[in-house]
Amino acid sequence: MTFVFINFARRVMRKPSFHVSLCFALFLVVTFVFMDAGEGEETDAHNYIGVKKCGMCHRSEKKGNQLAMWEKSAHAKAFETLKSEKAIAYARERGIETPHQSDACLKCHVTGHGEPAERFETGFVKEQGVQCESCHGAGSDYKGMGVMKDREAAVAAGLVIPTAETCVACHNEESPGFKGFDYEEYLAKIAHPNPSK
Repeated sequence: MTFVFINFARRVMRKPSFHVSLCFALFLVVTFVFMDAGEGEETDAHNYIGVKKCGMCHRSEKKGNQLAMWEKSAHAKAFETLKSEKAIAYARERGIETPHQSDACLKCHVTGHGEPAERFETGFVKEQGVQCESCHGAGSDYKGMGVMKDREAAVAAGLVIPTAETCVACHNEESPGFKGFDYEEYLAKIAHPNPSK
């Protein structure tokens, strides 16, 4: 029986159509293996560029100098506040020894906390606290002036137009200093309109 099978296999393998079929079958197997390997990967993940790069365009008076407004805000000092005596006392009451190193605190005091290192471009500095991209989304794909001039294209490239839901992700009962959150009132405190739009 083995002899018959070997002779049959030799005759089939000599035919050109067998080689084409075998190559095609191998191609399909390899294609499906690589397709499965990529499944579940986030293909639309944008990278964080940091406030310094955002500020390159958003510091002119003509555009409203949003950078200067941010620099004066509590958001800009969010990381540093974790080192204050008050923050340390709050943290210790909750069993956290070092708030500026704690995930429970950093998730709202640092932009992009918890994201993998490859999502942060050169020049991003976490110590700059709650930066533009905390509210507006990681900017690597919408930072270009050509994209930013087209709101629809910018949103498609990752720009987030913040809403109350964006804010309450951090301004909520989990925050030790939480005293309620009125979206309109707090929005007015951080307003940074672009008069050229």
